[in-house]
Amino acid sequence: MRKPESRAGPAVHKKSAAFLLAWVVAAGCIFIGLGSSPLMDPDEGRNTGVAREMKAARSFLVPLYNGMPYLDKPALYFDAVAASLAVFGENETAARLPSALFGALTLVRVWLFCRHTYGDRAASTAVLVVGTTPLFIGFSRIVIFDMALTFFVCAALLAGFVALEKREEPSAATWHVLTVLAAALATLVKGPVGFLLPLLGLVVYARVAGVKSGKRFFSPLHLLVFFVPVLAWFVALSLQRPDFPYYGLVKESLARFTSSAEFHRGAPIYYYIPLIAAVFFPWSLLLPEMVVRGWQRRKDAARADLLLATFPVVVVVFFSISRSKLPGYVLPGVVALGMLTARVFDLATANPAGAAARLIRRAAVMLTIVSGAAGLLLAAHRLGLLSLQAAFDIPPTDLVRADVWLQPLLIALLVIAAGALAARASRSIAAMLGAFVLPSLLVLAVGGREVSVYAEARSSRRLARAIQERGAAGAEIAGYRCFAPGLPFYLGQTMTVITEDGHEIPSNYIAFTLKKPSKWPEQVVHLDDVQGWIGSKKKPVLMLSRGTRTDARANELAAARGAAFRELTPGWWGALIPAQGRD
Repeated sequence: MRKPESRAGPAVHKKSAAFLLAWVVAAGCIFIGLGSSPLMDPDEGRNTGVAREMKAARSFLVPLYNGMPYLDKPALYFDAVAASLAVFGENETAARLPSALFGALTLVRVWLFCRHTYGDRAASTAVLVVGTTPLFIGFSRIVIFDMALTFFVCAALLAGFVALEKREEPSAATWHVLTVLAAALATLVKGPVGFLLPLLGLVVYARVAGVKSGKRFFSPLHLLVFFVPVLAWFVALSLQRPDFPYYGLVKESLARFTSSAEFHRGAPIYYYIPLIAAVFFPWSLLLPEMVVRGWQRRKDAARADLLLATFPVVVVVFFSISRSKLPGYVLPGVVALGMLTARVFDLATANPAGAAARLIRRAAVMLTIVSGAAGLLLAAHRLGLLSLQAAFDIPPTDLVRADVWLQPLLIALLVIAAGALAARASRSIAAMLGAFVLPSLLVLAVGGREVSVYAEARSSRRLARAIQERGAAGAEIAGYRCFAPGLPFYLGQTMTVITEDGHEIPSNYIAFTLKKPSKWPEQVVHLDDVQGWIGSKKKPVLMLSRGTRTDARANELAAARGAAFRELTPGWWGALIPAQGRD
């Protein structure tokens, strides 16, 4: 006789299905097609080139770029990429794998925290929300520091919260150590911001929530745990590069925060408000009412809710004050927003007639309106009924670059609008959750070819192939007042830069060293010395230039040696100058 099914059976199966679905979707967003597009310049090409050179030179403390010390960032993330290249080969997938793994580890930490704090359903929803956030997906799939930094910052923040919650319990000591260790590793990824963000987040949270005992983080043991790895790296690097303490602390950290002129990353103080609306879309449609409701009920909020609500504010205020602004800076705050959004969906699922459910239904209507209106605008543009350039004052070059995205984006927006409308009509919270997940999935599904086309236009890979096809792979590569950031990686060799001050190389540290009254490294040649440099070459030189038709001096330099510039790829020209020197 068949045994009656346990009441817990369907609930367990439903919980397992939600867990599996969330992780499949999130993992797919991070890992599928990871190496399908070339490395984009400047960041991906440069960072992967640094890792490859560190691996080749076995220089795991001092990063190297184009054969020169590159101290713009600590070595830890580069070491991770170098290890991946060593294990999986020098290719795009291996280069991006560390960021993808740090993204997956961030989701694991999110799941563990939400499961402990809110329950299994909220944890799975948090993985789904964070894992389908555009900013999170983007930085999990490129060779850049922000995802590694986000993992360690979030690990420090969430461990610190648990430590404060446990207070005098025996296990609190372990959580304190984990907090300061994660902050130390975050510092080794990207400098002082690694410990400042979780520290400020915990301080503000403790003040808002009225939580005490935070002084334990500054006990001698915890200071030792933090400073041993950080000072070991700082002192060892300073012994090898004596100019690093001044550059790292004053130029790279203090000047980056207080000045926009040197780093060319200035933006208005309100920069991050519209940015979060875009990079957290469509989940950002819930934020205005979440902010209002949260403020109205702040006295009744759970302490974890206060942490997740205050930390994004800390991140936005901190980087809004900073004169240097980039989208990736707010990624740790966006992760917290994703967890808080998942909390709203969890409350709505538990009480479909409650305030959280009504908030989600209104947001679903907004998703329908916003997606439908955007889709109609793109349709009008494609049919010639409206000019996006004129309507929104978009620079013509930006519109040309974005053209490959317009048709797949149009299709995606109309499908999203229809899906959101159907989900709202069903009144099902699960269906509306699916409607909010849909945008990222559709863009990834229909935009793969467009991403590759866009990346190819911003990559050095095509130039490297053109150089090899020209039969100049064995020649010395020189950029006349130009530099291709990913070319050293794709060619597996350094290139010489003919310049006035080295500003063409995407490295503030290299530009800093070139200002010193000392001999320049052999990879950099001053414009005034180019004649003698070419005359000394005992093998051919492929001189690269951008826009040679307007640079008479470059043409004259090549013509005097029987060479002429020819187009290699769109935007890049090259002249193969025969060997001049004698053995």
